[in-house]
Amino acid sequence: MTRTFVVVPAAGGGTRFGGAQAKQYAPLLGRPLLERTLERLASLAADATIVVLAPDDADYARWIGARPGVETADCGGATRASTVRNAIGRLAGRCEPHDWVLVHDAARPCVPVAALARLQQTLAGDAVGGLLAIPVADTLKRAADAHDEAPRVVRTEDRAGLWQAQTPQMFRFGILAAALALDAAAVATDEAQAVEALAATGACGLPKLVRGSPANVKVTYPEDLALAAAILQAEMNG
Repeated sequence: MTRTFVVVPAAGGGTRFGGAQAKQYAPLLGRPLLERTLERLASLAADATIVVLAPDDADYARWIGARPGVETADCGGATRASTVRNAIGRLAGRCEPHDWVLVHDAARPCVPVAALARLQQTLAGDAVGGLLAIPVADTLKRAADAHDEAPRVVRTEDRAGLWQAQTPQMFRFGILAAALALDAAAVATDEAQAVEALAATGACGLPKLVRGSPANVKVTYPEDLALAAAILQAEMNG
């Protein structure tokens, strides 16, 4: 029997978000952002959802507390990659190589239930896995200096075939564990990049892209909360 586990990295301090409170606990329509995210993930009917917290996190119990099917693990690391790798290590005794692991950003509270279902249905029989993503629609410009506040354009990049990665990213446990064990995983910005590095060794195939949704926004800056709130409110209003 194939089982499904969801991992939600929530150990970051949200340095770009600012403020005294960690981003995942920022209020979103009256409830913590992370709680809104967990509500969406409940539609996956996973065997377990593991929220990965920093070892010194005292806010989860205060603001969210016990939820059916949700566990916490205080093994968060200094980076997202180390946090997910630590979580996979915790799951090693519970998972078979063919089980599914879905990794979802704590700061994506608006992922549509339909997109979650599409991801699972599309990848159900796949040997590797894949991720939600949307084709890049905007014109892309290469900057001369990424740190300059108003840099000059070097060139326009060809956007053909380019997709913007989202989460969840869903992979077979054995493949994800092997990918995260690679040295290249330390600098990977998402799980798919680590699996791509594993595929380059010939150990597995490449991840699949499954169409996501523009509504699946990631809250990075304070102003992003207003956009997330507008999306959720529009859904509530039908």
